Amino acid sequence: MINDKGVDAGTSGTGLPAASTYTDCHGRLAGRPITVYVALGSNVGRRIHHLADGVHALSLLAVDGLVRCSAVYETDPVGYLNQGPFLNMAACLSVTLSAHDLLSKLLEIETSAGRVRTIPSGPRTLDLDILLFGKETIHDSRLQVPHPRMQTRAFVLCPLADLAPQLVLEGGRSVQSVADELSQKGGIHYVGRFW
Repeated sequence: MINDKGVDAGTSGTGLPAASTYTDCHGRLAGRPITVYVALGSNVGRRIHHLADGVHALSLLAVDGLVRCSAVYETDPVGYLNQGPFLNMAACLSVTLSAHDLLSKLLEIETSAGRVRTIPSGPRTLDLDILLFGKETIHDSRLQVPHPRMQTRAFVLCPLADLAPQLVLEGGRSVQSVADELSQKGGIHYVGRFW
């Protein structure tokens, strides 16, 4: 569309795309990329395969198709204790989705992986949680970012420390320092790097 000055409104006046537009890896016009951190967990069936499927699904949402992954950790369940241990990891990717659109996509991925929500904090084939969405703070009925219980959970912070150890959390402490403190309480074991 040409504006009243004869310049294509979709460009910066130089013929290049305007700074607020971006084409993702699928050629779709989208907003500016934002870095997000997502926690992945599984304690049902072939756990490592569920995590691999989750990483692949995240790569399809990533602007450049790339997902940086932490190591995988085996952890004791939290909340509902009558279930098997979890494999947990974290992923970092850039997306052009809104936080709520990303949440919807993550819920679709969980459902595709066979997740059934019958017991709160119960067994699951695949669990995907948004930990951080850029520097945004979101508190509404559907989504809370940064994740509200992140700083009390070794199964979240140890993988996150693999990706962003110096990241400063609410309260002023680094991810690494809080992860080190939480891991000393036990219940978390390094499994290895797979991606």
